[in-house]
Amino acid sequence: MRIQVITVGSTGSVAPYTGLAHRLLTEGHTVEIVTHAKFAPMVACCGLRMEPVEADPFESLIGAHSSLSSAGHPSNALRSPQRRALRSLKSLRSLVRTTEQAMLSLVDAILTAVDPKADLILLSTMAAPIGAAIARYHRIPTMGVFLQPDVPTTEFAPCTMAWQSPGRTNLLRGHASNALFDTLYHTANRAVHARLGVDHRSAHRLRSVRERSQWPIWHGYSPWVVPRPADWRPGLHVAGYWWPHECPNWQPPTLVRDFLAAGPPPVLIGFGSMMPGEPEELGQIAAQALRRAGLRGVVQSGWAGLSVVDDDVITVDEIPHSWLMPQTAAVVHHAGAGTTAAGLRAGVPAVPVPVMTDQPWWAARLVQLGVSAKALPCTELTAARLADALTRTTQDRALSRNAAAAAVRLAQEDGAGAVARAVAALD
Repeated sequence: MRIQVITVGSTGSVAPYTGLAHRLLTEGHTVEIVTHAKFAPMVACCGLRMEPVEADPFESLIGAHSSLSSAGHPSNALRSPQRRALRSLKSLRSLVRTTEQAMLSLVDAILTAVDPKADLILLSTMAAPIGAAIARYHRIPTMGVFLQPDVPTTEFAPCTMAWQSPGRTNLLRGHASNALFDTLYHTANRAVHARLGVDHRSAHRLRSVRERSQWPIWHGYSPWVVPRPADWRPGLHVAGYWWPHECPNWQPPTLVRDFLAAGPPPVLIGFGSMMPGEPEELGQIAAQALRRAGLRGVVQSGWAGLSVVDDDVITVDEIPHSWLMPQTAAVVHHAGAGTTAAGLRAGVPAVPVPVMTDQPWWAARLVQLGVSAKALPCTELTAARLADALTRTTQDRALSRNAAAAAVRLAQEDGAGAVARAVAALD
């Protein structure tokens, strides 16, 4: 089959699809990834074709959300309640506007990228509202390939809200979350239909059509981490993780290999594509926390541009999680879906520092699974709190045992294979 995989967003929203796409390639399909041009080296390393999406609005989107999150940071505690509320309101308005523009900017890019001759298009969560409308115009079958649960259930709250115990209120929360998500695509949805010259149908109506038709969605996380809800409709599947494809020619930097060999396993601190504060302040917090806890550290610069110069600490650029994480004592991360998965796969305990969207939800799940003692929201991040969390995490043997057991469980799953078999059944 001729298959396109369309995904947009940050590194964590793209990397897992390289593993899924590569598995489909090995099954004999012709596979092309449609994503931002800056990820071309990552895709090429997998031996995959790529159709670049030049529009990449997500750095500004993450910046807007980080501005909203920082309104509640301890450094703003001395502001008056009125000033804090005003700042939060302005940041929220900015986030909504930025999100709407982000989605709109993707319309022409995805319109151009979609191959009318494709036999199947696989769509990530953020690409689905736009991509599904375009695919329907070209009469191309589609499937959802989501990294987070999308359909409301009584068993847990939607992943854009705090984790809640089972109850019918979760259904209301789920529908409210989806309604907000659809609203953010209002302008983009109108633009798609106008470009295609077809009658406009709202994003909410299109979602209802997908649900009534039992549109298939495969979720790329472990059924052990988040079991499939009993009240989900047919067509919704939990496949298991599909791991980023590893570049066969990649070699670890000598600096990192030498550092790892020179002492006990360090703590990895990295926030990936998130910007949970000013880089200089974050670097100071990391250095002071490691020093207080008496631990060595590897700090990943990420989008925040972290840089820590201190005894027993090195700063590195992007390094595959599958190589680095298993050699660490613990991982401090933002609890994005991809990084959460990588930490579980590595079998090391976590100190989640959630920043936005689904991250508090995944962080709560890590605590429930017993691989994290407690989440430390970015708005509460200080050197003292991080040091305490690191000390507890690295000294609690139960956390280490639970993390090791999680890695064993995940090694038995084949998420990409489950999707590949579903695709084969369509051929």
